[in-house]
Amino acid sequence: MVTINRGSRSRDTRREIGPRVNRQIRIPQVRLIGESGAQVGIVETSKALTMAQGAGLDLVEVAPNARPPVCRIMDYGKYRYERGKKARKNRQSASQLKEIRMRVRISDHDYQFKLRHTERFLTQRHKVRMVIEFFGRENAHRDMGRDLLQRIEDDLQHIGQIETHPRDEGRKLVMIVAPKSQS
Repeated sequence: MVTINRGSRSRDTRREIGPRVNRQIRIPQVRLIGESGAQVGIVETSKALTMAQGAGLDLVEVAPNARPPVCRIMDYGKYRYERGKKARKNRQSASQLKEIRMRVRISDHDYQFKLRHTERFLTQRHKVRMVIEFFGRENAHRDMGRDLLQRIEDDLQHIGQIETHPRDEGRKLVMIVAPKSQS
């Protein structure tokens, strides 16, 4: 990537752009890779540009720090599209940590509702942080919270696995469930 400064603004308004393409390449000789991926060799930049235009493609500098720089004949628009598509996919696939909060005295309907949400998060490859909150005298019955987390673990064993076993965090009991690894 090359950073350039356009106009007479201050140096802080620099903008990052992609690789140099076609006439932006101003070095006398380049190492050329053809459109099929075969190495052509070291050629004059003007000759490489003529070859690219003859094929109806662009001359793109892929390794600017090499001496001489490596250029490839390719469709630059398609290259940018594929690169953006790959970046979007990588951004999406990053797993997140979701949180489901419950009380010790949760009704059966609410439990099933939160269990379905947890299953959906796990199928989307997210980790889920299960939190049981204790209020007032509920703190004296931490064993009920552990029983609830054990019930959750049993109900989710087909789709998830325990990453962090139940632990106390103040007025809360916390367990992290991760999706089962795909085999």
